[in-house]
Amino acid sequence: MGTAGAGDNPGKARPPPEVLMTLRSARPRRVSRDAVHHPLFARYYTRISIAAETRLGMGAVRERLLAGLSGRVIEIGAGNGLNFAHYPRTVSEVVAIEPERLLRQRAVEAALRADVPVDVAPGAAEALPVKSEAFDAAVLSLVLCSVRDVPRALGEARRVLRPGGTLRFFEHGVGGGPAMRSAQRALDRTVWPALNGGCHLARDPVAALRAAGFELGPYRRMLMPEKGPRLPTSYCVLGTAWRHAREE
Repeated sequence: MGTAGAGDNPGKARPPPEVLMTLRSARPRRVSRDAVHHPLFARYYTRISIAAETRLGMGAVRERLLAGLSGRVIEIGAGNGLNFAHYPRTVSEVVAIEPERLLRQRAVEAALRADVPVDVAPGAAEALPVKSEAFDAAVLSLVLCSVRDVPRALGEARRVLRPGGTLRFFEHGVGGGPAMRSAQRALDRTVWPALNGGCHLARDPVAALRAAGFELGPYRRMLMPEKGPRLPTSYCVLGTAWRHAREE
């Protein structure tokens, strides 16, 4: 796992690259501007994620992830903003939350090039700085592996979605046979999170969504890359979930 741009698109905001806007929908509570700070990993991630767009087919995955969305969308953990180019024009606004400073700067730059209005703002997945039930859809893209508190983050995603709202997700997690799963758990207990911006390999995003009260729609498990060696990060899932239209 905005701003909007300059030029001839009047629907975009025009912030200076380092000035992050106050969201129209922001709640009156303080959120740390740098809830996450991984500058070395952010630089590394920026390079590998751009390369993965074509080499691993991530651009096509982003197209499938976002196809058919409309209305107001919140993207939680927007990273360097590579999803922004794939939002359909039926989306009226994207509010993109990113806690890491360098990645947020890259996301602001990507927002300026987007075809839909994008507002980039600081904030943590566990404490989203937006009003309840303010969005038609939420997007989680390679985010649940690295949040500090998965149940709380998913609770926040439910809170900000309107009843019946859509959640789109693309996540990596636990997978493979017993040996691979053991290796994933061992890496999680040792070096992997420290070297990779808090990422964990052995989380189960589908189980976490169910436990958080989302209604699971269609989803497919996939390997990234599809061909070649199976890596601890290869086991991914792409799908849709909903906040129940009627909740007690």
